[in-house]
Amino acid sequence: MTKDAPTGSLSTVRSDTGGDTRPGRLVTGEVSGEVHGGLSGEVPGEVPGGVSGGVSGGAADEAAGAARAAGRPPRPAFRLLVAAWLRRRFWRTVLFLTGGLTVKGKLPKSGCVVVANHSSHADTAVLLAALGVARAPRVAAAADYWFRNRVRRLVCSVLAAAFPVRRHGGGYSDLQDIAGPMLRAGHAVVVFPEGTRGAGRVGTFRRGAVELAVSNGVPVVPVALSGTAELLPKRGRLRPHAVRVRIGRPLTDPDADTARTAVLELLAECRPRDSRVRRRIARLAMSWTGLGLVAAWSFTEALSWPLLPELALAVLCVAAPRAGLRLTVSAAVASVAGGLVALALYSGTSVDLPQPLTTTRMHTTAQKEIRSEGARAVRHQPASGIPYKVYAAEAGRAGVPAGEWVLRSTAARGQRIVGVGVVLTLIGVLTQRWRRFFPQYLIFVGVAFIALFTLVIGSWR
Repeated sequence: MTKDAPTGSLSTVRSDTGGDTRPGRLVTGEVSGEVHGGLSGEVPGEVPGGVSGGVSGGAADEAAGAARAAGRPPRPAFRLLVAAWLRRRFWRTVLFLTGGLTVKGKLPKSGCVVVANHSSHADTAVLLAALGVARAPRVAAAADYWFRNRVRRLVCSVLAAAFPVRRHGGGYSDLQDIAGPMLRAGHAVVVFPEGTRGAGRVGTFRRGAVELAVSNGVPVVPVALSGTAELLPKRGRLRPHAVRVRIGRPLTDPDADTARTAVLELLAECRPRDSRVRRRIARLAMSWTGLGLVAAWSFTEALSWPLLPELALAVLCVAAPRAGLRLTVSAAVASVAGGLVALALYSGTSVDLPQPLTTTRMHTTAQKEIRSEGARAVRHQPASGIPYKVYAAEAGRAGVPAGEWVLRSTAARGQRIVGVGVVLTLIGVLTQRWRRFFPQYLIFVGVAFIALFTLVIGSWR
């Protein structure tokens, strides 16, 4: 038996029969994929602490026999279908908020063994969100890792639909005693035949999953997962990324090699399509150059540059939502800093920087508001359409104190930039599945900006 050091994933599970390797007595790589670690505890059926395998063998076989006698495929118990629906809704909501989920294909109308590539702890959550509720998917879990205390046992059984399997002897009998009745009762049992998370490629499939399916008379269904390694990298943190799932057709006369080939073919189909333009802009957004560009744009806009920093954020934050927060903070800080410099330049000096695309009426209105309210007048800026630089120039000419100006500018201008940046970052997260349309999005942003800008300037003439 080999074990992945960081996670304790099983690579090989043998029965207690002295290493018997006959078909039906050897299982390799079944216990993995989100439910890693060793296995102990009293199984089958139930692990100490009251976590049941979910399907009683005798009851399941009786229900399955009755269903076949009535000429219909076995179906999991109603309470298990409700639990599967709730898990599916929960994980779909999570995945919607982290970039979206696209699913193509469906499971057969009977119990089956699902074999999938494995590259992330997110794989199980994605499969529970993608696979049909009618099959109430279940996942084998390492008992001595995921079921060794009450909290892990609760999380694993409730959120991951997992059942315990021992690692140190008896693992195959656990799978047959627990997963076998589940399969015959119409459940889909998820197996990751690689035995551990891969490192950028699909590893060798072990034959245990196929043998489990054959011994229980159910089909093997290949499933490909794309994007989970980016969503939750190995030894990394959760980050926004779209996920795609392709469910293949049940395999005829399956073995480990044909199952792996089928998963690879599905994986090639579900690679996300992207825009080359977006990828280039995303690289810029993630770099120090992009951060400096946003800061310089925002700083100079507070002095003279005519284009709002929100325009830069509309491009960069949507192209690379992972960089959205730091770009937004950089823009807000630089804009307020530019306003402070403008205040100093216009205080008691004859400096008159060019301010293109502004009107005399804008300056007159800002001047009246500054004289009436002081630094508080900048609160009108986000809604008025008057550029921030106009308020900064008039505040300098009116001798507004620098400290008060920075405070009021942060609350008004800085708050607006942060709000817009957060919304744009969220848009970038939620639209990842449509990244191939990024060039069209740029055209839309450009046209909308020109139209809005023209409308605002025209209203202040």
